[in-house]
Amino acid sequence: MKKQLYILILLIGILSIPQTFYAQVDFNKRPDDDLGNVEDEFQEYFFEALKQKGIENYDRAVDALQKCLNLNSKLPVIYFELGKNYNNLKNFGAAEDNLKKAIGMQPDNEWFLDELYDVYYQQEDINNAIKTIKQLVKYHPDYKEDLAALYVREEKYKQALDLLDELDADLGISETRDAMRNDIYSITGNADDRIENLEQRIADSPNNEDNHLKLIYRYSQTGDKKKAYKAAKNLLKEIPDSKFVHLALYKFYLEDSKIDAAISSVKIALRSPEINADAKAKVLKDFVAFVSKNPEYEADLITITTLVDTGKNAQTHSDLGQYYLKAGDKAKALSNFKEALKQSPNDFKLIKDVLLLQLDIADFKAVISDSEAAIELYPAQPILYLVNGVANNKLNNSAAAIDYLEMGLDYLVENLKMEADFYSELSIAYKTINNITKSEAFAKKAQAIKAQQ
Repeated sequence: MKKQLYILILLIGILSIPQTFYAQVDFNKRPDDDLGNVEDEFQEYFFEALKQKGIENYDRAVDALQKCLNLNSKLPVIYFELGKNYNNLKNFGAAEDNLKKAIGMQPDNEWFLDELYDVYYQQEDINNAIKTIKQLVKYHPDYKEDLAALYVREEKYKQALDLLDELDADLGISETRDAMRNDIYSITGNADDRIENLEQRIADSPNNEDNHLKLIYRYSQTGDKKKAYKAAKNLLKEIPDSKFVHLALYKFYLEDSKIDAAISSVKIALRSPEINADAKAKVLKDFVAFVSKNPEYEADLITITTLVDTGKNAQTHSDLGQYYLKAGDKAKALSNFKEALKQSPNDFKLIKDVLLLQLDIADFKAVISDSEAAIELYPAQPILYLVNGVANNKLNNSAAAIDYLEMGLDYLVENLKMEADFYSELSIAYKTINNITKSEAFAKKAQAIKAQQ
């Protein structure tokens, strides 16, 4: 909660206590009775208590303060110091009792009240914490934020929102209060209040891009695409040079069949240095999916991909690879898969995509070398042994094919189709080395499995 303020209180308490004490006791006055130098004795115990508290010997600090009370029980600061030490000792009952005595003597002392608030807060005594912090609000507006947080814990959401509104009006918007406000909206499920708050903020500050973007997001989240689209167009109207609005607009333009506008928004988003790589990858992925269904815009896709040639991440290359694979351009597909694999060399799916495509275009040497490297990373993946065996068979490396295929079978678990493929390749390998008996045996195993399917 208010830990920084609490530390400040400790420091101020140490500095201010002597002044409070000096106001009531003159240490320079020499004793004129037969009781001895009571003031000097009191002073000695008091500063001993401060010293012991400073080195975290709270029990000894309490002992010294009790001796102070024996000499003078009418100083509120002594009860305050006792309360702080008992609080540190987690003796909350004693801490509360002493702090209440101090407050009874000085009801408007902020530091006394703050320490009592901390006692209640540590015990999660929220009702008493709220009562105490209400007294503190008049000293510092910051306490209102703490009070709002307590209201949230007590599920008094309207009171919390009212306080947050007051603070926003007095101090301006803050991220911490916005986070609390959004937590309340999420807990209550009150999307209307959240949206109403954003709309009011936009009305008050139409040039605040962040509020516009949040409103677009919130409308989209509630499934109201029409209002989200309207909010995006309103943002573009208010802030024509906004780049982030195009992260939303391109989708709406595509759905509205305004393809030229969508392509323009995509280009703006991909060119903008303010927009991070992950967001750009999402934009490109969506446009790739669009072109997959509308191949007449492939020229635009090619133009657009050049905008991010130096910044495409692994996912972007992978998405492009899948697009070109569906489009039948295996060379471009493989090129993109390889680029993705450079950035994510341990991505098993990418490794498999590259190997299968290399096998498909008959680059058998690459399949052998790349599968061997992949087996070092994933020695228990049977598909790697299978593609290696297939490639070796294609190059008439029958002995190597047999070795890898038989190793791969050891890792195969409940995959009948792949098992049949292993047996078929072993049959081919053994036939090549003229071991007809084994070749036929594996061929029969493959046929038996296929007959079951």
